[in-house]
Amino acid sequence: MKRVISVSMGEIALKGLNRGYFEDRLIKQIIKNIKEIGYEKIYKETGKIYIEGNPDDYPVIINRLKKVFGLVYISPCIRVDKDTEVINNAAKLAMKEATENSSIQTFKVDTNRSDKNYPLKSPEISRNIGGVILDEFEKLKVDVHNPDIYLYIDIKEHVYIYTERIKAYGGMPVGTSGKGLLLLSGGIDSPVAGFTMAKRGLAINCIHFHSYPFTSERSEEKVKDLAEILARYTGKFKFFSINLLEIQKEINKNCPEKEMTIISRRFMMRIAEKIANHNGYDALITGESLGQVASQTIQGIAVTNNSVDIPVLRPLIGMDKVDIIRIADDIETYETSILPFEDCCTVFLPKHPVTKPKVEDIKKSEEALDIDELVNNAIKNMKVYTIE
Repeated sequence: MKRVISVSMGEIALKGLNRGYFEDRLIKQIIKNIKEIGYEKIYKETGKIYIEGNPDDYPVIINRLKKVFGLVYISPCIRVDKDTEVINNAAKLAMKEATENSSIQTFKVDTNRSDKNYPLKSPEISRNIGGVILDEFEKLKVDVHNPDIYLYIDIKEHVYIYTERIKAYGGMPVGTSGKGLLLLSGGIDSPVAGFTMAKRGLAINCIHFHSYPFTSERSEEKVKDLAEILARYTGKFKFFSINLLEIQKEINKNCPEKEMTIISRRFMMRIAEKIANHNGYDALITGESLGQVASQTIQGIAVTNNSVDIPVLRPLIGMDKVDIIRIADDIETYETSILPFEDCCTVFLPKHPVTKPKVEDIKKSEEALDIDELVNNAIKNMKVYTIE
């Protein structure tokens, strides 16, 4: 009898001939997340990944595994050989541990027989073990429609018995979908956007724009705090810090006030694109949600897109604010995001920003600016940090 942790994969199971690649990337991510805790062995068996280690470490390991994209369910299991008496004893032990000090009254045995050479079929196994449980626990009854608890039996090369299926985030292993550069502000939306794209397998790096000394050092520290929370899910990444103040001063001096926000946004995109191209990142990521602020109209987004050639991913574009906040709260970025520190968008903020800009008008205004020099100077003076 051995205590192990099983992890169930989601979309990876549908990858066909490429499945092995995705599984290997997933296992590397698992190892990366738990290696400092320690484990004895990681192996695959019929569609699942299993981890052996010190059972005392399992609560911490499970907490780490919940943040690994590509996993759907995590279950602490009892692994035994295919011996009827041993299986029955393990089932009784699993049920005893699950029902001790609880109000559980009904159960159902759910058997998955991957080993088709095993002499009994799944319904027979479920009935037999259900009878064993009923004989052992007088207070329990079978309810096949709405049980208080499931007793899972997986018949594979070994037999795995468990009662918990701890939900993880699913998605794809980080890095299997390329690399992206997230425009990370201090607000609620952009960390959620980074999390969402990392969940789809994109390796995330971040760029942050500030206007020091018009914005405080603490404002940038807040964004670094957000980046560190994000790194729990994405792993280590680069954090590019850009001072936008000189560009904002030039825009304020030479361009119409109402265009301040949209032209600043175009400069952010140009700078981000240049850094992305230099580092081999495949796309930019923003936290924009359609109609949420003045610059996030469909016209504003079109004008912003016009400033770059690289793909721009906007995973939150159709989401309501309440849904974004729910995710931010779940991934623990919300409380940091709402700390009251200003960001660069508050500098030279126009009273009446243009909401339906036209590309030709914005380009005409930008003729008063030396775009290349301003972009290059901002990048030349940037700071680069590694977020663990």
